Amino acid sequence: MGFQTPLHPLAKYLEWTTSGYVQLPDFQRSYKWDDERIRQLLVTILRGHPLGVVMMLETGNDQIRFKPRSIEGVTLPDGTEPNLLLLDGQQRLTSLTQALTGDGVVHTKDSRGKLMDRRYYIHMKTALLGEDRMDEAVISMPGDGVLRSNFGKDIVRDLSTLERERAEGYFPARLLFAGAETVNWLFACDDKEQASTFHAKVIEPCLKYTIPSIELDKTTTKAAVATVFEKVNTGGLPLNVFELLTATFAGDKKYYDTHGTDFRLNDDWQATQQAFAPHPVLSSVENTDFLQAVSLLATLKRAKEDTSDRPRAVSARKEDLLKLGLDDYLEWVQPVRDAFIWTANFLADHHIFETKFIPYPKQLVPLAAIKVVLGNDADLHGVRAKLAQWFWCGILGELYGSTIETRFVRDVESVPNWARGFETAVPRTVADCTFAASRLLSLRTKNAAAYKGIYALILSQGAKDWMYDKALDKVQYVDLKVDIHHIFPSKWCIDHGIDPALRESIVNKTPLSADTNRAIGGVAPSAYLFKIEKRASINPAQLNAVVATHLVAAAELRADNFDAFFDRRLGRIISLIERATGKPVQNDLIDYEGEEVLEMFDQEDIAVRSDLDVVEV
Repeated sequence: MGFQTPLHPLAKYLEWTTSGYVQLPDFQRSYKWDDERIRQLLVTILRGHPLGVVMMLETGNDQIRFKPRSIEGVTLPDGTEPNLLLLDGQQRLTSLTQALTGDGVVHTKDSRGKLMDRRYYIHMKTALLGEDRMDEAVISMPGDGVLRSNFGKDIVRDLSTLERERAEGYFPARLLFAGAETVNWLFACDDKEQASTFHAKVIEPCLKYTIPSIELDKTTTKAAVATVFEKVNTGGLPLNVFELLTATFAGDKKYYDTHGTDFRLNDDWQATQQAFAPHPVLSSVENTDFLQAVSLLATLKRAKEDTSDRPRAVSARKEDLLKLGLDDYLEWVQPVRDAFIWTANFLADHHIFETKFIPYPKQLVPLAAIKVVLGNDADLHGVRAKLAQWFWCGILGELYGSTIETRFVRDVESVPNWARGFETAVPRTVADCTFAASRLLSLRTKNAAAYKGIYALILSQGAKDWMYDKALDKVQYVDLKVDIHHIFPSKWCIDHGIDPALRESIVNKTPLSADTNRAIGGVAPSAYLFKIEKRASINPAQLNAVVATHLVAAAELRADNFDAFFDRRLGRIISLIERATGKPVQNDLIDYEGEEVLEMFDQEDIAVRSDLDVVEV
């Protein structure tokens, strides 16, 4: 990558933007600066202060074919090709182009975001009082040049014609770089001395005003553009890989020659979102997640076809996403789209129904790619069981929180053959999974992936609501407004001196409907169970059986025995985790005196843990 750092006069930039010599790559976001920010930009220039660096990319790069578009507010003849693409500085140069050329009308918005047209003027007398008065001298006016009050009935200031501008002493910013028009406007002023002084002290310095640029040459790669953009672009939003590929794909000559139109990646993503719409749990899938799944499959295919001693690596890293070709995307887009929809059903089967309870949204990326590799085999009993084990190992081992791109690759490469039984080697995610019993004491909020995972596992055991005779499946879950709530109410625990670590642990929480939670309130379990029996019109034995679906022994609730309840349910959750991951849980629980606590490994609990369908009530 080569680059230069020249200084160019502002007048040159305006010439370039209005002629199409400089245009925008299509990935750039829309213009969004507000009225006051534009006014302050003009004040900066009139004071001669620096406004920062712009960055541009030379066109004609064989590696990058960005579809260009003109600076907003500029109309160009069809087929106008740019020599430079503006990577950073869009908001500044768009503001200056609209304010300082043509009719000077800027399409902007006010501080509340309301769209409006504005023109900018310089009060000549005030501007000549010195630099410290320039902020006062520059004013913003409505697009028609008339400032009104009293709901538009009264005119406060009228600058709608050249004559009115001169009579009021306001020089239009649109004429700062207008050459002969500038001179004609000043020559027609009554106060010739003021006009001449204004030209010498305000206009001439503007004509000499320069802006530094970083100009990247034709050898620059897409990855370099993304990296440089992220480092330099501090005023706008970070460059999204998806947006960069949007521009690249739109410039794909082969596709255009075949179809007679550009390929619009954003439009295709909207089609993907429409396909995802019936599955709300997929609303967390981002366009870059989708591209990562495509990249995993495209690079996996290339790696398998590569017969060299050093085959190319499978990857989902950003720099490798930028190497995706349009052919790669078109080959995998539909399989990946279908696979993500399959993941929605997979999640529902494991009682994960909404995005806020997805333990690791990014884990859906390798899951979708693995589904594509497996094809219909993904739904075979044995294969699906292995996928579930891998899924829960990632969650309960809390392995998808960092360095996930490397794990993506390892899982996509190893899980399919292991799940089919073709390979005996256990995938790294399964091998790396460990869970310690003490972790259950620190799982207290929905922020933790393992917390959400255990919540879903409890639901998947056939948990039923305590007040309504309804299983907490996908439909009832929504209808009943299910969330996770305390079993021994927080108020009761505080009143009885229960350790906050135990009180707030997931062991003391379970999924319940909003109505059931309100019935529980803050009273003792013995009291709220009686209340539920009355409201639900059921007898104690029936309620005991329903409570048991939550891995809770109702006898301990009726005795208000928190310690016995906590110990027993802890053991049952441990067994649940072991069944999901296929791995033993480490018993590292000691009490605050340093002695072993919770007799969850005695003979009685071993029997309970060996068969969760046998639960004492």
